[in-house]
Amino acid sequence: MLDEWFQWFILLWIILLPTLLGIGGFFMFRKFLKSLPKKDGKSDLDWEIYYVEKTKDLWDRNTLSLLEELVSPVPKPFRDVARQKIQGKIGEIALKEKAAKITNDIIIKGYIIATPKRDHKFLRKKLHEMNINIDQYEHLFQ
Repeated sequence: MLDEWFQWFILLWIILLPTLLGIGGFFMFRKFLKSLPKKDGKSDLDWEIYYVEKTKDLWDRNTLSLLEELVSPVPKPFRDVARQKIQGKIGEIALKEKAAKITNDIIIKGYIIATPKRDHKFLRKKLHEMNINIDQYEHLFQ
């Protein structure tokens, strides 16, 4: 009886270990690709950090709470990464528009642009729950 139980344990372990290593390796590889420099000498991560740092004085308490509300559906282990990506895109838009401060309009634009197309259904649902009219942002979903 013990031998049979141990064989099942080993079989499960043989399947589970490579699966978990593959999943972890996938996310590590994605992070590695994001950190590779592009033609301009900076990586995507460098640009995200640059935009976040350049615009950190433009945020106020209300806009930060809106950002937190928008990233709340993201699972906790990935929330910091999603927040930085979205905040970087918002900062990029704010700098391009030469905004004096981050507004709700800029946050929603950056949120839509930074969100992958596969998640737009959830994004629309979240904006609808928050009673935000997305008609003026439809062109950003394309």
